Amino acid sequence: MTTKTSKSVASGMIQLKWVRSMICTPVKHRKVVKGLGFTRLNQVIQRPDTDAIRGMVKKIPHLVEIVK
Repeated sequence: MTTKTSKSVASGMIQLKWVRSMICTPVKHRKVVKGLGFTRLNQVIQRPDTDAIRGMVKKIPHLVEIVK
């Protein structure tokens, strides 16, 4: 298991950034973005680093990115 070197990120948390618009995306992708808790473009949020969150990010890698 790797350890996180950044002190600003709490243990067991992941930072996500919404980088592309939801225009012309399927409804399922829109629901995943809203389910993650994004409200505006270029927003950075912190979520627990769980399998469920990782799975949601894996469904929309073209819309969000993991911030280091």
